[in-house]
Order: sequence, then structure tokens, then C-alpha cells
Amino acid sequence: MLVAAVVLGMSPWFSATVVAGAMAREWGASPSRAIWLTLGVQLGFVLGSVVSAVLLLADRLQPRRLAAWSAAIAALGTTLLVLPGISPLTAVLLRVVVGAALAGVYPPGIKIAAGWTREHRGFAIGMLVAGTTLGSAAPHLMRLSLAPDAWRGLQLLAAASAAAGALLFALRVREGPYQAPSAPFDPRALRLVVRNRAVVLATGGYLGHMWELYAMWSSIGAFWAFVVHERGFDSWVGSASAFATVGAGVLGCLWAGWAADRMGRSVITILAMAVSGACSLLIGLALDAPFALLVILALIWGAAIVADSAQFSASVTEFAHHDYVGTAVTVQTALGFLLTMLTIGLIPGWVAAWGWKYAYMPLAIGPLLGIAAMAKLRGLEQKRQVATPDR
Repeated sequence: MLVAAVVLGMSPWFSATVVAGAMAREWGASPSRAIWLTLGVQLGFVLGSVVSAVLLLADRLQPRRLAAWSAAIAALGTTLLVLPGISPLTAVLLRVVVGAALAGVYPPGIKIAAGWTREHRGFAIGMLVAGTTLGSAAPHLMRLSLAPDAWRGLQLLAAASAAAGALLFALRVREGPYQAPSAPFDPRALRLVVRNRAVVLATGGYLGHMWELYAMWSSIGAFWAFVVHERGFDSWVGSASAFATVGAGVLGCLWAGWAADRMGRSVITILAMAVSGACSLLIGLALDAPFALLVILALIWGAAIVADSAQFSASVTEFAHHDYVGTAVTVQTALGFLLTMLTIGLIPGWVAAWGWKYAYMPLAIGPLLGIAAMAKLRGLEQKRQVATPDR
């Protein structure tokens, strides 16, 4: 129920990204402004996360109620996008509101998952991120059933999905037996979070991971559109390939969650970042390779690039102060999504300057730095023995 609620609740995230071109054409906006339909969500998520962290909302309020109301607000903001006569600026502001609302869905969802598990926490949170990955990929698939300029139908579908997610949170999701009780407001809480060395290292690994993840997710549709155009394929092949690339992360998340509970979170995150970083260096060089080989490389990248995502959050839930797990996860995600705004904005410039052959190569910097952080966390994991073999 929790995974279903999060998948539905987070569905508005990329609903405008995959049809940004059509929306911009209707409004007479330039492509450079269209990217703010994506950046607006990232900015809103950061702002919402900062407010949540400062006010300790994820720990002071009942997580499922916070998530239910947040998903409902995201549904409303997405619905308002289809109103006639809406301006590009208003659309971007609505996307900021949607992003801020989604900051009240994802971190509480992780806290609820942690409240249901101990020994299998990595797999449980991996399931949650796998569901979010599928939700992020879904708009590429939904686009296949719509006319190129029928973007309003996609927005309404995403809004309906978020509303359904809100209902699931309110009516079916429950906190687990290991859920920390609601904590009172304490101005020292943030200091406890940022002074925790293990939390800082896990967040450092997460930042390296996020440098790469959303830059790829937000641009992979354009990458495949370029590929199919150059090869003379139908446009649906590009949408299907983009869906498959992002959707491959579902398997990556599930495998990584299962393996991290047995081998340690740092080991699995280092492995995932090594593979994804290598793929970011190779994917452009494979543009002239046989199409099947390019697809296989993209699927490997899609699986590896998000496989480690849940394990950074799981590490934080294990090392953070018990009363402020939600706040620690919120701080981590806020910093990560703030960083994504930089790389999402840089990708179009890199494409214009170097072409798709080299545009993804700078993304390998993130995994390299993330590996260094998680290698240091490995010693703390072994000392605390937070990742032990199944009993």
C-alpha cells in the first residue's frame, strides 16, 4: 500500500517534463524557458524540504497524514496547469508548488518504510524507490497514447494519480511498529543531524549520486529522440526507449536493496556508482554502435544510476538520531535536489557545445566523489554493524 501510494503521489513529477516542448509551443515560449517546467519542480522540492526540515514536519506530524495532504496539493497544482489562458510564468509557479508538495510525500514515505523494517530495511526502501522510479518513467509511456500536443490529458492523468495516492495514504497506509514517536520542536535537532559524521558521509555519497541521476532522467527523452531521428525510426521508438531506460531502475533498486542488507550499503552504493559513472562516459561514444548495443548500455545505465538511491536514505535512517530520522532524510534530499537544478540546467548547454556524444561525460564526476564518501562510511558501517547478514 505504501509503495502504491508513493508511486501515485509522486506521478506529477515528470508529467510536464515529457511534454514541455508541446506546452512551450502552445504558449509561444522559448525552449530555454520550457526547461523551467522541470527546474520549477526541483526548486519547489528544495524549498518544501527546507521548510519541512526547519519546522521538523516529518517528525512532528504523523507521516501518513503529511503525505496525504501533500499529495492532494500536488494533484490540485497539476490540475490547475490545464486551465485556459494560463501564462508560462504561472505554469512555472504551479510547478514550484507541486515540487514543494512532493517534498511532503517522499521523505515521510521513507520514514514509514523504515518504521516497518529493521533487518530488511534496505530492500523495503529499495521497493519504495523502485516504485518512484516506475512512476518517473510512466509519463514516457503515457505519452505514447496521446497526440503530440495533447499535453493536458497527461496532466489530468497525473493529477488523478496523485489524488488516488492521497486517498491511499489517508485510508490504507499505517505506521509500523518501529516508527519513532512524534518529536517536539527542538531547535537543536538540525544541529544533531549535520554534526553526525555518518549522516554527513551518506549525504556526500547521495550528492554524488544526484549529480548524475536527474540530469539523465530529465534529458533521456531528448537523447532518444535524437537517436531515433538520426536513424530514421518512428518517434514512438524514442518514447519507448526512454521509458525502458528509466524503468530499468526498478530492477536495479530491488537487487541493490536485497544485496545491501547482506553485503553492506557502502559496498553496493560504490558498485552502483562505478557502473553508472562508466555508462555516462560510454553512452555517447556508443551512438554509432548497433541500436541493440546502445539499448543494452542504456538499460544498464538506467538500472545502475538509481540502484543505490534507497541505500543512502537507509544509511541515514540507521545512523541518524532516532527522534529525527524524518528530518535527517529531508535534509539529505533537500541538498540532493538543490544540486540537481545545476546539472539539469547544464545538460542543454553541454549538448549545444559538444553534442550528445560528449554531453553526458561530466556526469561521471558525481559518482567518483560519491564513491570516495561511501568508502569512508564503510569503516563506520563495520564498526556499528548496521548492515548484517540475514538471520
